[in-house]
Amino acid sequence: MDTLYSEFNAGQSVTDPVWMVHRHERPEDQEVVAFIASALAFGRVQSVINSIEGMLKVMGQSPAAFVRDFTPARDRECFKPLVHRWTNGADFAALVWIMKQMIDRSGSIENFFAEGLADDAVDVGAALQSFSTRALALDVSAVYGRKRPKPGVAYFFSRPSSGGACKRLNLFLRWMVREDRVDLGVWKKVRPGQLIVPLDTHIIRVGQCLRLTKLKSPGWRMAADITASLRAIDPVDPIKFDFSICHLGMMNACGYGKKTGDSRCPLKGACFPRTRGTAAGTNP
Repeated sequence: MDTLYSEFNAGQSVTDPVWMVHRHERPEDQEVVAFIASALAFGRVQSVINSIEGMLKVMGQSPAAFVRDFTPARDRECFKPLVHRWTNGADFAALVWIMKQMIDRSGSIENFFAEGLADDAVDVGAALQSFSTRALALDVSAVYGRKRPKPGVAYFFSRPSSGGACKRLNLFLRWMVREDRVDLGVWKKVRPGQLIVPLDTHIIRVGQCLRLTKLKSPGWRMAADITASLRAIDPVDPIKFDFSICHLGMMNACGYGKKTGDSRCPLKGACFPRTRGTAAGTNP
């Protein structure tokens, strides 16, 4: 696991939206770009990157300055041509408007998030619940008018109480809290050990292959379960392995559920790749 982490812990090692955050040097710009990039991180990677590029082109050289100066009546139409899957320009304008209200109220997105983080919190679950609940309580009528669409901007603010894994918010937190050649370490009020893995298809598949979880249903419980297993390996920085595990899955190197088994996997010998034709729960 540490060897795999080291191999992927390199600048621009693979295509990933996180590198778009690295283009910016000022922490306030990194925070804003990271929130936008993680919010749009669903769908094909190239489509995600194209959509992020579209938003950043509208926002100019300093995205943080654009957010601080954002006026819905004047600026919301700038995003109108943009679409990313089922979200559209109005949703993007509402997202920027919410970020502006967070920053106006608390000074930064980090401070707004930390208002819901207890000093003795084991993980970020309760803080995420508070963050999204308070964000969605902010007024977005200046963008949407009297009727807020569904899901609209709410799609960007998932909550653990819904049972979902909150993958994109956990991804944002990883980028902001951890610090290495991939993650930026901009935030200081959350500890790396409190993070929850950003659960996606690749983390699920490789996680099952490594027996990091016995759960079958994706969601917050599985994300927390995989994180607990990773915490047993590295209690201080359990999510350090997320980037490498995810991209191992994206590269199709994991042999879970394939005839090839672990013959091509960098983690060969540490994994249990149930191959086609093998009964679930048994070794091939």
